[in-house]
Amino acid sequence: MRLDLRDVARRIAREIPDGAYVNLGIGLPTLVADCVGSDKEVVYHSENGILGMGPSPAPGEEDPELINAGKQPVTLLPGGAFFHHTDAFLMMRGGHVDLTVLGAFQVSEHGDLANWATDDASHPPAVGGAMDLAVGAKRVLVMTTHTTKAGEPKLVPRCTYPLTAAGVVDRVYTDLAVIDVTPEGFLVREMVAGLTREDLQGATAARLSFADDVGVLGQRE
Repeated sequence: MRLDLRDVARRIAREIPDGAYVNLGIGLPTLVADCVGSDKEVVYHSENGILGMGPSPAPGEEDPELINAGKQPVTLLPGGAFFHHTDAFLMMRGGHVDLTVLGAFQVSEHGDLANWATDDASHPPAVGGAMDLAVGAKRVLVMTTHTTKAGEPKLVPRCTYPLTAAGVVDRVYTDLAVIDVTPEGFLVREMVAGLTREDLQGATAARLSFADDVGVLGQRE
């Protein structure tokens, strides 16, 4: 019943408004850029000092001096610019990024985000610009799997990993559901076809409530 993560990225892409300044976090969120329709003009920002990133370069045309924060080769669209990373962080901290999509190890029912450190020694801590994005972006969306590979819930009453920021997440997109963070906790807006409310609650450590008009989160949205 779980969605392919590219289908999750397509669902998130629908939420990105035309003309938005957007930062996509390292890992899964980078899939979103490939899913935004050509009918939208979106300006992508990277915290290492780029504004106006284009698609990935063709094989053999990579420029080793033009990479994003995840060290992936990128291109620059007409009108784009690159600059000192201090200026990139000023944009983030100054509230000039309309929307960021970040990955997560845990999200609490209060909107707390933990995405930079776990107790897994094979994944060393790496915060990057996540803290600045989490508190500086006007809207914070999370893209993640609903559970870990071991089946442990990522949506929890209280984060047990070190926090990136407290009370910042607006909406969570997983391979099972679309869930808003509200003052009353997690509110399910959409669920994968065929999934029951009991199944979703069973995969979630925090208590869920359900909108009156819960939609179907389907493939190829």
